[in-house]
Amino acid sequence: MLAQKNETKTISDLGIQIPQVYLPKSNIDLTKWAVIACDQFTSEPEYWHEVEKLVEDAPSTLNLIFPEVYLENEDKDERVKNIQTSMKKYIENDFFQLYEGLIYVERTINGKTRKGVMLCLDLEQYDFKGNTKVLIHPTEGTIIDRLPPRVKVRQGALLELPHILVLIDDPKHTVIESVSKSKADLKKLYDFELMLGSGHVAGYAVTEELENQVIESLRNLANHEDFIKKYELNKDTPVLLFAMGDGNHSMAAAKEYWEQIKSQVGMNHPARYALVEIENVHDEGLEFEPIHRVLFHLKKDLLVELKKFFGDNLGYSTVSSYAEMTQKVDSAEGQKQLVGLVRGVNQFGIIEVANPSTNLAVGTIQTFLDSFLENNGAEKIDYVHGEDVLKKISSQNEHAGFYLAGMHKSDLFKTVIVDGVLPRKAFSMGEAKEKRFYVEARKVTV
Repeated sequence: MLAQKNETKTISDLGIQIPQVYLPKSNIDLTKWAVIACDQFTSEPEYWHEVEKLVEDAPSTLNLIFPEVYLENEDKDERVKNIQTSMKKYIENDFFQLYEGLIYVERTINGKTRKGVMLCLDLEQYDFKGNTKVLIHPTEGTIIDRLPPRVKVRQGALLELPHILVLIDDPKHTVIESVSKSKADLKKLYDFELMLGSGHVAGYAVTEELENQVIESLRNLANHEDFIKKYELNKDTPVLLFAMGDGNHSMAAAKEYWEQIKSQVGMNHPARYALVEIENVHDEGLEFEPIHRVLFHLKKDLLVELKKFFGDNLGYSTVSSYAEMTQKVDSAEGQKQLVGLVRGVNQFGIIEVANPSTNLAVGTIQTFLDSFLENNGAEKIDYVHGEDVLKKISSQNEHAGFYLAGMHKSDLFKTVIVDGVLPRKAFSMGEAKEKRFYVEARKVTV
């Protein structure tokens, strides 16, 4: 059984804590240990079947997380129990080694390397319900219905495993890049190939000297006067230091659970903090990808309902190919918003909306989709990454897919500060295979 220190280093003005992390021991096959974020491939159970076949009986984070592809299965309560049992067994069987400190992470896939630093964020400095006087903001609307199963996993769990990626706006590359410059001198904590074509990941122990540099650089980013000048804001605007990138709902579930227990456990409990990886929105290896929509088993005529909803503001035209559809949507200019539509095999069209209700096409089409589903227009909706997945699923009978263009990552912080959260599922940091894998764990009990 691992012993954990009682004292942890907290930097309260920045809402961060230096983490105590459980890492798998060196005798564990890390390629089988690490699996992708639980909210990926939710409409592709075959991916998760491949993971199960690859892992077999080896120690793996697959046994410590709840893949959301199985959320609607009848055995979900049994899965939660098995997760909590596996956490206890892995700790008792001494699968972990304890590391205290920041971890510098490099993830390489498709010729791109993304850099990050792992630390803990204070959930008292985060709010997904609209409070802007905190340092950590969501970037998209939270789907409240998605929280209960995630909270349930946390209830009674010994460990948390993060797939949360949080962004900082550091155009001068002073925070994470100050560590990456010294990578050659850092102790390597892990270095391995990820399963099923998801590239490579390596983690390094950050020295105390570099840790202090990271803290001071973050403190400079949080300087209120500089923040106001940077974004040309009203002088009373509170500082936004951290913006959610990926894992918005996991962070929200951690917050929800913390609010449920804090009156009983006190403010120094480890569940007050969430282990995350921070990344610089200006990192050249970081790309924003659109998140497309798929409706399953249509029950109403989609074009008729679109016309009812948007009225004279709706335009629709067919195109001859998927490539033509994506080209038109990606190159759209002017006041009208364009969304691609895939319906069955080789049926492609362009939805055009004039006088849109939101600044982004994703928000405008989402207002329709919410209404369409509420009125029993389709059996369900899913949010998918990657054009291949969109085309594959939407080509099936009675399904329909909505293709969306991506947003510019440099616009993110200013948009969130001025306009508030984006429409839910407005963007993704990379495609599905580029998402964070579970490697590290953190104890969230005392």
